Amino acid sequence: MSKRKRPEKDQPGLVDSEHAILNAIKARKDNGIWVRDIKLETKLTDHVVTKSIKSLLAKNLIKEVVNIQNKGKKHYMATEFKPSKEMTGGDWYVDGNLDKELINVLKQLCMRFMRAQKVATLEGVHTDLKKNRVVTFEISSQQVAEILNSMVLDNDIIEVKSTGLGDYHSIPIGATCYRIASGIAARGLRVGAFASIPCGACPRISICAPVGVISPSTCVYYTKWLDIDF
Repeated sequence: MSKRKRPEKDQPGLVDSEHAILNAIKARKDNGIWVRDIKLETKLTDHVVTKSIKSLLAKNLIKEVVNIQNKGKKHYMATEFKPSKEMTGGDWYVDGNLDKELINVLKQLCMRFMRAQKVATLEGVHTDLKKNRVVTFEISSQQVAEILNSMVLDNDIIEVKSTGLGDYHSIPIGATCYRIASGIAARGLRVGAFASIPCGACPRISICAPVGVISPSTCVYYTKWLDIDF
């Protein structure tokens, strides 16, 4: 009776523990694996895992990578894989750190566009940023939305709904848009967009209608509010 043939190992010159660890790391592909999970999957002792990882690193078969969600935990990946965006944070991160300089530049461009337009939509800001070509990657609408949301939270801009009047005449009624928040926030507190317009305190708001006796187009207070330079 012939002996059962052992499967060939894909990497010559490695001991069994190194093969086991390398296979566990490769199985995670571009997501990497935490050293604790390596120990759990291979059932190897801490000493063996540590020694084997050092050997695999020296042979350039694996690499240590940064996982922005768990920076304090060492993760490893096979050298032939590139870390996924979930690990690196995508285009907003460099070597595991938020690229604050890039984000600040994009925020400044958003502000410049809004100063020129007074009111801007996500689509308008996105188009303007793509036209400026300040980034080496294809910036997405979702990424622009993240920047604008950050600016809203920082009280740099406010999110409002288009009324279709005044500065909003080119934007469909009810569409979400943004404008600079200067003069809106007081004492460092953000005032809601609706509370900042006369409608928020109007006792006749319940009978106001686009074609009624009381309407935004005939309201003197609303007209004055539209003329305010925020």
